[in-house]
Amino acid sequence: MLFALLSMPSVVYGQTLMTLDQLYALADEQSQSIKTFKTAIETSKLGVEAAKAQRLPDIGASLSVGYLGDGVLGDRDFTGWQHIDNPHFMNNFALRAQQVIYAGGAIESGVSLAELALRLAELDYTKNRQEIRFLITSHYLDLCRLQNREQVVKKNIQLTERVIGNMEARRNQGTALKTDITRYELQLESLKLQLAKLVDAQAILSHQLVTMLHMPSGTVIAADYASLEKNTQLLAEKDWQAIAAANNVAIKQSETAMKINEKKVKLERSELLPKVAVVAEEHFDGPITNEVPVIDKNISFWFAGIGVSYNISSLFKNNKKLKQAKTALRQSKEQVELAREGIDNAIQATYTDYLTAFKELETQQKSVELADQCYNVTEKRYNNGLALLTDMLDASNSKLSADLGLVDADINIIFNYFKLKYISHTL
Repeated sequence: MLFALLSMPSVVYGQTLMTLDQLYALADEQSQSIKTFKTAIETSKLGVEAAKAQRLPDIGASLSVGYLGDGVLGDRDFTGWQHIDNPHFMNNFALRAQQVIYAGGAIESGVSLAELALRLAELDYTKNRQEIRFLITSHYLDLCRLQNREQVVKKNIQLTERVIGNMEARRNQGTALKTDITRYELQLESLKLQLAKLVDAQAILSHQLVTMLHMPSGTVIAADYASLEKNTQLLAEKDWQAIAAANNVAIKQSETAMKINEKKVKLERSELLPKVAVVAEEHFDGPITNEVPVIDKNISFWFAGIGVSYNISSLFKNNKKLKQAKTALRQSKEQVELAREGIDNAIQATYTDYLTAFKELETQQKSVELADQCYNVTEKRYNNGLALLTDMLDASNSKLSADLGLVDADINIIFNYFKLKYISHTL
């Protein structure tokens, strides 16, 4: 019970505070897209079972009863016809069993193709799961960005209200003008409008997440910024390249497609080889119609042996298909290299953005420090009558811009880190 209570998302001021891991778990259980790919895996598993069933013997039976009509017998010159009375009831029964013992690798290739199709279905599921998780992550980080911006704007609103209060006191003393207060009140209204837009944007993102995860209608999600993975392991680029090479689904899909084409080449080659099977048959027929007159008796016979078949036309028909299969194999090998190049470039570009985000954070931290100093100095100068109101407004706007820039820079580091995990498919 304690574990269940601890794992439940907390509710704060009518909002459900959730971590990324909790949203990931909900997506695995409730995302319609993920469910579709799970069903595809089940279908592919049945395909593997069907392919393996081809290893079993073929057994067939036939039974027929009917009316046998009378016959006529004549000479070769179509003269001397005479009527032949036949027994009219006839029956035929046959039981046939065949076990293929050599098919040029066709059956095993079919099983391998089905297993590779299952592998592709599993990779499609993994890729879709990673895409859903990255989409959730993007929305979640945007929600964090908006929540942090909301806090910055609220602090600036409080600061502006404090300045207006000071101005009101100075106006009562006759040292400030009504126009100065009005201009700051306009600034306050602008901040309140910005705050309302931030709240509305959060509501939109929350609704999109709730809809995607099929959560109860009316749920409002709040991001738990403190729970984010902020240690953001600063691995070297070569380490991320190695992780991506080992885990990226696109590379694995292209490699699996190459293996499928290898099996198809083997399958086409099997058409050029003979087929060998063990055959056994049992017959029970009557009457015996290969005698004249017909013998009104039942005959039962059986035989067993080895059958060999060879499709001679494959020598001039399958050569084109074999060439086509080999060309497709060569193309799939090229696609493997293309996929690796694409992932290599994506990791390099994102890793560069990742390092740039750290530099941006340092710059924004310095900007916030300078903006705070500028604002404090300007406020003192304004209170002593040594600065204009426009100087105060400029300092306030600079402080707001620097604070918001710091929020964005902090989120950008986390976003690029998660993007590296997404490209390497380790989300």
